[in-house]
Amino acid sequence: MTLIKSISGIRGTIGGQVGENLTPIDAVKFASAYGVWIKQQRDKENYKVVVGRDARISGKMMQNLVMNTLIGLGIDVVDLGLSTTPTVEVAVPMEHADGGIILTASHNPKQWNALKLLNADGEFLDGEEGAKILEIAESDTMNFADVDSLGKITKNRAYIDLHIIEVLDLPLVTVKPIEEARFRVVVDGVNSTGGIAIPLLLERLGVDVIKLYCEPNGHFPHNPEPLKEHLTDLSEAVKKHKADFGIVVDPDVDRLAFMDENGEMFGEEYTLVACADYVLSRTPGNTVSNMSSTRALRDVTEKHGGTYEASAVGEVNVVKLMKKNKVVIGGEGNGGIIYPDAHYGRDALVGVALFLSLLADKRMSVSELRKTYPNYFMSKKKIELTPDLDVDGILKVIEARYQNEQLTTIDGVKIDFPESWVHLRKSNTEPIIRIYTEAKSQDEADTLADKFIEEIGAIAKI
Repeated sequence: MTLIKSISGIRGTIGGQVGENLTPIDAVKFASAYGVWIKQQRDKENYKVVVGRDARISGKMMQNLVMNTLIGLGIDVVDLGLSTTPTVEVAVPMEHADGGIILTASHNPKQWNALKLLNADGEFLDGEEGAKILEIAESDTMNFADVDSLGKITKNRAYIDLHIIEVLDLPLVTVKPIEEARFRVVVDGVNSTGGIAIPLLLERLGVDVIKLYCEPNGHFPHNPEPLKEHLTDLSEAVKKHKADFGIVVDPDVDRLAFMDENGEMFGEEYTLVACADYVLSRTPGNTVSNMSSTRALRDVTEKHGGTYEASAVGEVNVVKLMKKNKVVIGGEGNGGIIYPDAHYGRDALVGVALFLSLLADKRMSVSELRKTYPNYFMSKKKIELTPDLDVDGILKVIEARYQNEQLTTIDGVKIDFPESWVHLRKSNTEPIIRIYTEAKSQDEADTLADKFIEEIGAIAKI
């Protein structure tokens, strides 16, 4: 059980002790701090915050706590109810709101929840803004509204539809060719809000949709992180229904992975590679992803005459570098597509529409498409943290040992070898050290990851 405070928001497990887990008191405390911060940004008469949630079991309780805290501060709330992270991001500027909160722990299992915090542009707060909210939360100087100045809650359930309209209106989304292709697709919505939004989008595009776990009841039928080992049911359904491909999203619909017609993973890392290939073929330019993402994006970008740069892990870091480099598409190798023509946030709906446009244009199967991209293999492993583990000290030792290699230390330690790389970093969302590697074969990637796990164990004597 744990409570994590980071640039990814306030995240923790439900129940347990105050201050150690995400309890109702912690939810009220951090929602209050966020509301105070919102009011500090601009001196005005009325304030408005958009609030939505994924379908996890604790979502309704958490949303009610957060919304009623905000109205207690005199802030009006637009209640989207069951929604997606990118939908809330789209809704904030459309509502001319001062910010937004999404109640979701993204890919974490059902016992987790979180407050993801947005600014007036519908984008995640940066580290400095997040630190200010944490400071306010610990200050106990929050001032609430009197009885005549309480905010009000307005329900609006139209935003998933409005979000879909925005996606369909993107110039690179080729609606007619997609309709003519008559795709059949299986969708695994992990019993969350992807089960609402993705089938609706596909139906609007004339796709024959087969739903798998699309009931938004929060009872995740498998680990909600969209990785191969969790998706045997999707693989079987794709083959059984002779589908063109399968789609899986995480509970809040900002991560996207595909499965080919044979029930094999397209590769979560290759979601961004494929979408970037399509966008770059129409609008040449530059790309950005984070340091833990595949080299294949660099290769595809350079093929189209653009330049690639890597940021620190974390959506806010990716977005910051994307804006600086004026890129045409970017994102994260975990299946997160950020397409500035839509908005600066990871968006599985945008990713699905771009991928379908690519397939309709190429007129090839998903397995054939995958063969057109450089073949890299990744290993994603982790070490559970214990209170006495000095992560920074361990990484300093690793850095010193490999000082003669190509090192990047803006986010943990990344070591680039000629034919492979390893990235070691403390997670923003879980109490773990992440060990990501990439090489020319799966065996090489796994062996490299295991080597560094052993090395860290020897340094820490664990």
